[in-house]
Amino acid sequence: MKTKSLFSLLAAAILFGSCSKSEPTGGNTTDGGSKYIVAVTPIASTGVADYLVTTNSLDEGKASILGNGIEQDGTYRYYLTTNNKFFSFLYGQGNPGAVTAYNLENGKLKKLTNFQSETVAAFAAVNEDVLMAKMSRNLATPTHTWYRVNTNSLSIVGEGSMNALELANNGEIGYFSWLTQVGNKVYAPFFCIESSSFTTKYPNKAWVAVFSYPDMKLEKVFTDERTSYIGQYFTNGLGTVENGDIYAFSAANATSKRKDDPTKSEITTTNPSAILRISSGTTEFDKSYFFNVAEISGGYNIVNWTYVGGNNFIVSSKKKQSDGTYSAATTIAAVNVVDKTFKIISGLPQAPEVKSFTQRNNYSKKDGKTGYIGVNLTSGESYVYKIDAAAATATRGLKVEGGTITAIEHLD
Repeated sequence: MKTKSLFSLLAAAILFGSCSKSEPTGGNTTDGGSKYIVAVTPIASTGVADYLVTTNSLDEGKASILGNGIEQDGTYRYYLTTNNKFFSFLYGQGNPGAVTAYNLENGKLKKLTNFQSETVAAFAAVNEDVLMAKMSRNLATPTHTWYRVNTNSLSIVGEGSMNALELANNGEIGYFSWLTQVGNKVYAPFFCIESSSFTTKYPNKAWVAVFSYPDMKLEKVFTDERTSYIGQYFTNGLGTVENGDIYAFSAANATSKRKDDPTKSEITTTNPSAILRISSGTTEFDKSYFFNVAEISGGYNIVNWTYVGGNNFIVSSKKKQSDGTYSAATTIAAVNVVDKTFKIISGLPQAPEVKSFTQRNNYSKKDGKTGYIGVNLTSGESYVYKIDAAAATATRGLKVEGGTITAIEHLD
């Protein structure tokens, strides 16, 4: 679809969504003030959509989707809170996506707009916008498209495109793992792919593209060869700490086509899972800093993280196996990027009791130690656990009834 026609379609869709009839509001309480938002997928076999419920506390009590909450349109929803609004993104799996926005009114979620969009695989809050990127996986049509939605007007205020082959200049598509605002610029870590199978001939390199904002002009690409690519698919690998330094993790799990059978792939990264640093105000990796996570942890990698302040991150990790693959089970740990420590969290349920942990949307008030993650058990019960990253301990909190926790956010 041409950019101009896409703009027109989305703008019309926003207008339609903004003028549609009012929707039910969701929540377990009716009093005003700030709320925690918990996204919950009902217990069912396939094809079910998340429900959004609100609660006053994550430390105790119960929240239920039974006869409660706001049902989302479509499965595979992802979330972002910015400018005192809660955004719900539908990943369309090749079909059109959607964006729904809410705020709080009298302590309950109120829908502000709902519009159809292209399916995006990376998005971020930048100034008072939500920046989104739709990306190509096809070498024959290597065009990435970006567009900006203003969070005040809830309208598209800019868009454009770029040639994805020009990012790495190695014959492969540079595919953004995520987007992050850094000062008045956007940093976009990416990995290289040679096809929709996400394999690469370059498994031992990290890249970050730097764009001006709001015009999204490519200013620079900087690299490092001490680890593999930063972040993962649909996963933010960058975290900014209080002094402005940026830390970047690599899961070290890039794959290439097998030589004996090109229809299959295998992990070919030989560099370790590690954390790199981008010093405040620079557009280079700091060559004096290298945190070899695999070595310090005894064989774990990092697959996701949540910053809690004080240089501490709560991380999801997996253990490397003798065949070069990683374990299916996830281990939750605390990482301090300045002290270069990796501590497994005690007090959490363990496999095979655990069905899943929330990954992309965990919550922290950034007090230097506290974070909240969802823990879904094979018994069918789900709980929010409070993590103390400084002490590397966990305490069971809110019980969620009716489904599995997929995200935890906060809205004033």
